[in-house]
Amino acid sequence: MAGANNVTELILTGLFQDPEVQRVCFVVFLPVYLATVVGNGLIMVTVSASKSLRSPMYFFLSYLSLVEISYSSTVVPKFIADLLTKIKTISLEGCLAQIFFFHFLGVTEIFLLVVMAYDRYVAICKPLHYMTIMSRRLCHALVASSWLGGFLHSIIQILITIQLPFCGPNVIDHYFCDLQPLFKLACTDTFVEGVSVLAISGLITLCSFLILVSSYIVILVHLRNHSAEGRRKALSTCASHITVVLLFFGPAIFLYMRPSSTFTADKLVAVFYTVVTPMLNPVIYTLRNKEVKVAMRRLWGNKKNSGVD
Repeated sequence: MAGANNVTELILTGLFQDPEVQRVCFVVFLPVYLATVVGNGLIMVTVSASKSLRSPMYFFLSYLSLVEISYSSTVVPKFIADLLTKIKTISLEGCLAQIFFFHFLGVTEIFLLVVMAYDRYVAICKPLHYMTIMSRRLCHALVASSWLGGFLHSIIQILITIQLPFCGPNVIDHYFCDLQPLFKLACTDTFVEGVSVLAISGLITLCSFLILVSSYIVILVHLRNHSAEGRRKALSTCASHITVVLLFFGPAIFLYMRPSSTFTADKLVAVFYTVVTPMLNPVIYTLRNKEVKVAMRRLWGNKKNSGVD
């Protein structure tokens, strides 16, 4: 690592200081994390095993679930374990690894949400050409480019960070490693680095959000010519996607509007998108989607061989 690095270990302040509150958080967040893994895992298994869920929409949904599990697992298991320890430490390498995967998977998820919006746009606005446009090859290419985009974004962030010298303070005011809290510990002025990483993340978030909003405006305009039944059906397939988008982008935009603060509010917002949102996604997609519910029932009904619904 470049620079004068005397710091090999960092101390995280955690979410709350009170041991009693931390124990309560442990009891709350452990089931939430397990629900995230099980819920998203169920969607992946159901999509891959069900013949009725062969459309591109479900292909993307299973990848979104994979990203959700991975994204949540980058931060949450250590965060939950730390709730039971007095001093929460992480090595500098571990901290950089956490930042890398957190940004890699976060941006991959943003790109996947954009891909899913494109899929809905083609399905609703060009239904006769849907299967021709959304070919298997294109679907694989779109997923691969989402992963690649996330990877490139993350590599840039890490290359900016790895050059900084860390020689003094080693307490990060957060419950996981992120760029801005880490920059505060560098023994040099990190204004340029801070603005750079913020601009890159902000630009990706903003552009993706604008693409998502415009795709839904186009869809809504297109739906004016449909029958009421057609409109209802089309909107119900979009509703879950819009909900997930708002849950994902809402907190992100809130944090980017005021990046330099370290209020507890910021940490609580971070809890929302690292712990809560990944658990909600499978719930949103299954509750609002008849096909997924039917496929799950069929699949797990067959597994039990009892025919119980």
